[in-house]
Amino acid sequence: MSPSIKIYFLGASGTVTGSKYLIETPGRKLLIDCGMFQGIKKLRELNWQQLPVNASEIDHVLLTHGHLDHCGFLPRLVKLGFKGSIFGTAPTLDIAEIILRDSAKIQEEDAERANKDGYSRHDPAEPLYNTQDAEKAISRFRDQKLQEWIEIDDHIRFRYRYNGHIIGATFIEMDLYGKQFVFSGDIGRPNDSLLSDPQKPDKADILFMESTYGDRKHISEDILAKLKNTIDKTTNNGGTLIIPSFAVERAQLLMYLIWQLHKRGQIPPSLPVILDSPMGARALSTFIKHPDWHKLSEQDYRDMTDRVRVVESYKETWEIIDDAQPKIIIAGSGMVTGGGVLTYLQQYIDRAETTVLLAGYQAEGTRGRQLLDGAEEIKFYGKYYQVKARVDILEGLSAHADQTELLDWASEIKEKPDHVFLVHGEPQSLDMMRVKLKDTYQWDPYIPELYEIFEYQT
Repeated sequence: MSPSIKIYFLGASGTVTGSKYLIETPGRKLLIDCGMFQGIKKLRELNWQQLPVNASEIDHVLLTHGHLDHCGFLPRLVKLGFKGSIFGTAPTLDIAEIILRDSAKIQEEDAERANKDGYSRHDPAEPLYNTQDAEKAISRFRDQKLQEWIEIDDHIRFRYRYNGHIIGATFIEMDLYGKQFVFSGDIGRPNDSLLSDPQKPDKADILFMESTYGDRKHISEDILAKLKNTIDKTTNNGGTLIIPSFAVERAQLLMYLIWQLHKRGQIPPSLPVILDSPMGARALSTFIKHPDWHKLSEQDYRDMTDRVRVVESYKETWEIIDDAQPKIIIAGSGMVTGGGVLTYLQQYIDRAETTVLLAGYQAEGTRGRQLLDGAEEIKFYGKYYQVKARVDILEGLSAHADQTELLDWASEIKEKPDHVFLVHGEPQSLDMMRVKLKDTYQWDPYIPELYEIFEYQT
């Protein structure tokens, strides 16, 4: 009798965050991604709940890439008893190491601030995990090469394939008892300024497919022209341009685009450009360390970084704030959920001459989404701040494939999969992607709910 495989949807099911999929075979339990839930309070609280599976029984974790919503729960998993290996490509693990240390530090600082200022309902407020937990998770990292099959046992093997999105990002092909499982991870876009085009799977018996932008096509806009116009409009009014940015790939891409404007003489050489993201600055090192994973030459990298002032201390942050001249500030986090950008917004968001330029996906419940939706005030550090700044977004800068690009990514799968699971999307995106895949390929996609268990007979 052929073995039965159970699939547990532990995250990014019906939502765009917290990616976790447990594959239970007769001999092994494998977790694909181990992300933290972000966004609205109801989702964040899921991070504190007991997993519906025993962490100590999970054999291995396989990471598709190093973003927080795909790796940020790892220290908590270790804290809950996980003792296995954590696999990923070398740049993915480098990025995950940076992100986990940063996440642990932020959580420790947030808990300390909440206890000091008394705005938490928990007494005392505690971090989800601490720096020690993060280091224990990092010690379990095992890097793997692209394209090479890794044997787990006689019936299980997997390999990583290039997927764009961010440096190190992959999709996973897994051979389980003769059936091919494909986990898309986050799918990148063709013609990216820094990264190569994603590869495509040609076979999938079981397909797990992200649907972040399953309901729309990215607006085709001249990014450099839009960025130049925003910079001119802000600085001509004596204002500061604040760009909340994801630390990995997005911060580097923004630096690259601003450097391109500088090279063309379209912004003044005297205009300060500031990267105030310790994580973003550390992520820069992965580009020089892994030259085969991106398009930048070493000289381009050097010239680009020479144009940007990288902040190295909190004291320096306040020196920048106290400097009244117009400037461009790139700071984390990309959805304004935390990080150094809050310090700048605290000082600048109530000024009409300020521009806040969003540069990526803004999940439901995040401050970035509130700003995008026209909020007149936002709350952080336990207080409300009036929004007088102009808020705009760079529409074409997303690192996620849009609906057309998602369909194209799946276009080389010759035979109809036995099952297609749509994940990593908000309800409307998931349903539109379901309809499009059905109409285009005559597939029958299914949208799993959080904590749903699916049993597959091989």
